[in-house]
Amino acid sequence: MFVLQASSEVHPFARTGGLGDVVGSILRPLAKLGHRVAAAMPYYRAIRAAHPDLKQVAAFEIPCGETRRRVAVRRLELPAPAVTVYCIDEPGLFDRDGLYGSGRGDYADNAERFSLFSRAVLELIVALKLPVDVIHAHDWQAALIPVYLKAGAGARPELARIRTLLTIHNIAYQGVFPSHFMNVAGLDWSLFNWKAIEYWGQMNFLKGGLVFADRLTTVSPQYAKEIQTQEFGSGLEGVLQDRARDLSGILNGVDMEEWNPAKDRRIPARYSASSLKGKAACRAGLRRKLGLAETQAPLFGIVSRLVEQKGIDLLAALIGDLVATESQLVVLGQGEDWIQRTLVDAARRWPSHVAVRTAFDDTLAHEIVAGSDATVMPSRWEPCGLSQLYSQLYGTVPVVRRTGGLADTVRDGVTGFVFDAATPGGLFGALRRAIETFRKPELWSSLVQACMKLDWSWDRSARDYAALYDSLQATR
Repeated sequence: MFVLQASSEVHPFARTGGLGDVVGSILRPLAKLGHRVAAAMPYYRAIRAAHPDLKQVAAFEIPCGETRRRVAVRRLELPAPAVTVYCIDEPGLFDRDGLYGSGRGDYADNAERFSLFSRAVLELIVALKLPVDVIHAHDWQAALIPVYLKAGAGARPELARIRTLLTIHNIAYQGVFPSHFMNVAGLDWSLFNWKAIEYWGQMNFLKGGLVFADRLTTVSPQYAKEIQTQEFGSGLEGVLQDRARDLSGILNGVDMEEWNPAKDRRIPARYSASSLKGKAACRAGLRRKLGLAETQAPLFGIVSRLVEQKGIDLLAALIGDLVATESQLVVLGQGEDWIQRTLVDAARRWPSHVAVRTAFDDTLAHEIVAGSDATVMPSRWEPCGLSQLYSQLYGTVPVVRRTGGLADTVRDGVTGFVFDAATPGGLFGALRRAIETFRKPELWSSLVQACMKLDWSWDRSARDYAALYDSLQATR
């Protein structure tokens, strides 16, 4: 089967967050399963600078309103197993410093940029005569591909065999633009209605994809349920309820070369589930590095954006209670000023028990994951979450709120501690249970072992996606 991943980000070439990591990480595991795999992404300035002489393999024009844009397709190759990345080259739209905007905000022509990207993906398939079976589109930037395939300029015989899958990485980002961009996007105005792409008088890229894609996924089973509710659906819950039979959740994976305590060169000592001496050395090293006292109480770690969405305000409200148990807290991250100030003030007040670092440090992030006894993720909502997966693989027991991917990946009392109420009291109840369990070494050890035996590899995720691609093929 030939699967083409269409995304505005593909790591290691361009990324701003989790989207690029996910798409870049899934390519090779899918290829290992025997599929022909390729990706398509814009040819951004950063890629142009790193790969200035990419071979051009196709060229064509795409009408954008009253103008026509000349588009070239350039090819990158990823080695072993071979994966081709097609770069959509239109300098007027993509040769810029930022992927989506500058320090002054989003680019005003993002609707034109990513509608052209979606159309160019289909044009490159035709130009290169690629026998694509499935286009796997990611987020709003590629969400118009299913629209063009079924109802736009892409609805033509040579593309009729292709099936589409759209993955929602974060429902809050939808690509909503003024209605006049319908002309620039080359979409028929008959689509500008509440059953298709119209959204409160504007056009909504993601909504169009949700309506027209053959199948929909998001990044965890629980999040797939949550986004069908008014609380989490960001205004698209009705569309998702209508497509509920076609919506499923597939958990993200972890790059096991990057996050593996037996191989990690960023931590003071390597270790595994069968030999945990190295973890004790990592804990001692982290305490020394951050000036924390030696204690028999647990060390809690956080690597996160310090924002209310992540529930860090709940933790900030109870640091004094946590310190009263003799437990320690290490925080790495930046975010909302008042939360950051509260945490920094706590570190000044209790320097032997609380350490906060706001300048991101990748090495320190690994040291915190390895050296902590437990990690804290009290998120109000979390599509998938990765920190809890990293922590489990390192034998660092997660304390999480029951939401999104956290609910899917942490079993209360088995591979972590789970709480429900998004309140300081709800969080502290879970922290207290973790502290009490930590005082029972055999019981704590059983949690650590259970965590480290979990399979969060991308190979697992790839098998789940491959099964979904197979089911799409059966509908042809």
